This record gives sequence, C-alpha cells and structure tokens, in this order.
Amino acid sequence: MTENISSEDRERVKLLQLVSSSKNEFKNLTLEQLKRLQELVEKKDYSHDKKAHKSKVKLLGKINVRIYELTEGKGLWD
Repeated sequence: MTENISSEDRERVKLLQLVSSSKNEFKNLTLEQLKRLQELVEKKDYSHDKKAHKSKVKLLGKINVRIYELTEGKGLWD
C-alpha cells in the first residue's frame, strides 16, 4: 500500500528537519520560511496525540518569537 504524501507535508517535514538539525538552524531560517513553517504546522492536526500537540504549541511559540525578533528587532534577552 502506497501512501500519498502531499507536497505540503513534504515541505513541512523538510523545514522541521532544518529546525531540528541544530539549535542555530532555527535562527538561520528566513522570515518567509518561518511564516511558511508556521502556516504548515498550524494546518496539521495533532489532537489525537497529546504529546505531539504539546510540541506543536511549543514550536509555534518559538516561531512567533523568532518572527517578532526579525520584524521588530532583536529580542530583549539576546
């Protein structure tokens, strides 16, 4: 049985692999990449898996902070 993997799923996984490969990779993503990752992660439903849903919320928080840093200047604690 072959599963059909959407292009959005492939793109989300690719961006997540970049983020998870290194702490510094997250800061190397462009604003466009961050916004796209945010959009793709928000679309994905993890309500069936409590741990995955918690990770999703945590990641979205980090993405929001990084987007804020890029649009409004460096964070207060950097």
